Parts: sequence; C-alpha cells; structure tokens
Amino acid sequence: MKSDRLLSILLLLQTRGRVPARELADRLEVSVRTVYRDVESLSAAGVPVYAERGRHGGIALLPGYRTDVTGLTADEARALFVLATGSTHADLGLDGALGSALRKVMAALPAPHRPAAEATSRRILVDPVRWLGGPAAAPAVDVGELQGAVLADRRLRLRYRHGGQDAPRTYTVDPYGLVAKAGVWYLVADRRARPQLFRADRVAAVTVTGEAVRRRAGVELTDAWEVLRREVEQRPAGLRVTATVRRSRLDMFLRLLGPSVAAPPSAGDPATVELLLSEPRAARALLPFGPDVEVLSPEEVRTDLAQVAAATAELYGRPRAGTPGTLPDPAS
Repeated sequence: MKSDRLLSILLLLQTRGRVPARELADRLEVSVRTVYRDVESLSAAGVPVYAERGRHGGIALLPGYRTDVTGLTADEARALFVLATGSTHADLGLDGALGSALRKVMAALPAPHRPAAEATSRRILVDPVRWLGGPAAAPAVDVGELQGAVLADRRLRLRYRHGGQDAPRTYTVDPYGLVAKAGVWYLVADRRARPQLFRADRVAAVTVTGEAVRRRAGVELTDAWEVLRREVEQRPAGLRVTATVRRSRLDMFLRLLGPSVAAPPSAGDPATVELLLSEPRAARALLPFGPDVEVLSPEEVRTDLAQVAAATAELYGRPRAGTPGTLPDPAS
C-alpha cells in the first residue's frame, strides 16, 4: 500500500540521512519514478523532504527534522516482541538494553495493540541453540570485544586457531560484521579481498589497526554471509555411503545427519539410507548409534568403523590401573 511505502521512506530517511533514489527503489521494490512521486506526496503533506540530482545526490529530510511515528500495525507490534532466548544479546552486552528498549516500545505502542504484544512476548520464545549443544568453552576474546573491534571500521589483526591445529595463525582482515548461527558466533571478513568465516571462539586475540577498512564496493554483511553460507552448504561430498537404520532410530538419525542424506529412506525395517560424505572418517558420526546403524558400503568405510569400534572395545575391555579389582594378588 502507498501509505506503508511513504512511512517506510520517511523512516529510512530519518535513520539514514541522504539516500540515493535507486537504493530506495530497490529496498521498496518499486521504480525510481515511483520513489520521486512518493517524495512529492510527502512534500505535499508537509514533510520537509527534498531531492538532489547528480552523482552524490539523493533524497533527504531537512536537517533537524524528526517525527514520532506510532502507526504500527497489530502484526508489526507483535513481531517486535517475538524474542530469542539464550546468550545472543548477552554476548554483545545488550541484554539489559534490550529489556529497556522493549519497555519503551511497549509504552509507545497504540493502546489497542499492547495486550497482543505483551501476550506474544509471554507465549512465543525462540531458542537458536541446537539441542545437546552443551556449554561452550570460554573464548580468549569475548564477542563484545570483537563487536567493538568490528564497529571501529578499521582493519583487524587476528590471532586465530583453526580446528585441528594447536598453534594460532595471524591474519589481517577487513570485517563486515558478526553472525550468530545456531548458537555459534562468526566473524565475516574479507581476507585478501575474498570472504572468509572465522569462529569467534577460536579468536585468540584481536587488534584494531590504524588502517581504514577496505571492504569491496557494494558488498554488505548479508551479501558476504550468503556467499559463505552457500559455500559451506554446497561443499562437494564425493563419497556415497549406503547404510541400514532401525526404524525406531530413524527419526533421530535424520535429525542429526539430515544434510548428508541423498534420498528419502526406503520403507521397511531396517530402512536403507544413502549418504553423501566428504571422506571415510566422516562416517564415524554413525558410531554413537551402535548396532542400530550398519554401513553396507563402501568397504573402506566398514573397515574404518570396525577399527575404531575394536580400538574402543579394547580400551574399555581392559581393567584400569588403580581401580577395584585390579590390585596385584599378594600370593602371586
């Protein structure tokens, strides 16, 4: 609706300052001509808005102009109060600020919308952390410190430890921002003009350099994250593994290994499942299922699992030194 679009333009200009007409058109999914017509409508309604043509032009409000907008719809009011629990805001040091902000929003809401917003905040909860995630190890650099470094708009020097490596390495990066994914924080940054992910809990140290950040023109955090997300999810998996799964364990199997399942499981008990894995060792994720899951092929995966299972059985099959029942016999 035009009224919603006019309100969106007003809010964007109020928060962003001068905005190019093309950017407004892209955000609102309309033509540039429509944007200019909307600007004329705002001006006719008494809003001090003006347009500047040229390379550095755009749409802007007169300096100092502010308006209190309370025209939220019922659904918009409810959406503001669907909260995510867990440590997301606390990690950034914003948990107290969030509560304060929501109280202010509640006070500013039109009276008819307040009961629905309050009910939503009490009845809807979003927990982004995966089941059985367990407590995370305390990182050397907390997310709040990393956030401060990112907001400095300077290049960062990271001491970063990769998975499976003991010694950290040093990188100079150009940060786009932070992303929380399934309870894990990631730094999205360019390294040598290419996007790269860094797990926040593996950052051993961060230093803000004196150099201005060098982000690629036109690339925002969402753009860089989308590229990296696709790379992770579409990473080639060249090993096809066939396994059988007892029907009683199939739901849990699919929850844990769903992204690796190549086709719907067969009917019957046990069900036959095809998996696409990156390497034979990746199939070790099946070992916690014990005899409820059997790999049928390839043989190299069966061999690897058998060796790991045998080594585990040997470890737990021998008495542990110093435990009851392992003391030497005095008569011997």
